[in-house]
Parts: sequence; C-alpha cells; structure tokens
Amino acid sequence: MSFTYDDVGATREQGHCPPGFRSLHVRTRLGEGERVFRRAAEAVLTWEMHRATGVGIDASAERAAPGVDVTVTLAGMIKAPCRVVWTLEERRRAGWAYGTLPGHPESGEEAFVVDRTGDGTVWLTVTAFSRPAAWYARAGGPATRGLQHAYVRRCGSVLRRLSGGGEED
Repeated sequence: MSFTYDDVGATREQGHCPPGFRSLHVRTRLGEGERVFRRAAEAVLTWEMHRATGVGIDASAERAAPGVDVTVTLAGMIKAPCRVVWTLEERRRAGWAYGTLPGHPESGEEAFVVDRTGDGTVWLTVTAFSRPAAWYARAGGPATRGLQHAYVRRCGSVLRRLSGGGEED
C-alpha cells in the first residue's frame, strides 16, 4: 500500500506543512529528569502511550521502526491504517512519525517526539499535518479537528502519568 500524501517524512522538518494541509503542533510538559525521559521514550516507542489513551493498536512490530504498519482503531469502529516513516532514538530525543495509508479517515502524517531540554525538563511534542480523506471526516468539519486536538492533549496527559512525571489531567 502507498501513502495517501506526497510529502512523506516531512514532520522531521520543524514548521513544515505541505500546501492544502492543516498543521498541528502541541507541546506538553511531562516532568523532569532522566528517569522521566527514559520511561516516556519507551512508552512512545512501544505503543504503550497510544494504548493507554484508549485507542486500539495493531502493529506489525512491538516497537516503532520505519516500515512498521500500524492500524489505530477509534471507538472500536473506525480503522486508521498507517505506516511508520521515521524514528529517532538519541540521548535526549526519542520518537517516531507515521503516515496515513488508504482507508485512513485523514491524509497526512503525525509525529510523537519526547525530548529532554538542557535544564532537564521533559516534553512530548506532537506535530502533524492532515486533511480529511473520508467523507465523514470532511462532513465533521471543525468537530473532526477538535477531536484531533483533544486526542493529542490526552496523549500528553497520559504520557505524563506513565512516565511518572505527574498526575493525569
């Protein structure tokens, strides 16, 4: 299966949003320190964060890696097939991005990156660009966009709890 958009991997470029797509950029403070960073990075790289938000995850591997296929199931009904397009595991940054495949209600890419800044603060940054692909995503209009924002905020609060950085909002 091919991706449903042309700029595959573009979430690596900070601030890049292809023409005709809407961008999303949400940064959530998770806590402080190496332990919080390591736990958060592992939860992101192994799908634990996503599963803990309440979505279904069916992945072709236990850990994110380029080429891994992932189907996210929303509300037990909507299946959203994706493929991991890039990963990173560095001393102070870890994460990955996936791109949409045919059958996904949206077209685009979404990245989940955990980073530890120089002062020790740990952050989750979710960056995405998307546009509706399915009729129901188009019909949902602003509500569809609101659901995407709510999901990303939930990812941050869940990851804060999983990493030991604080209580879930």
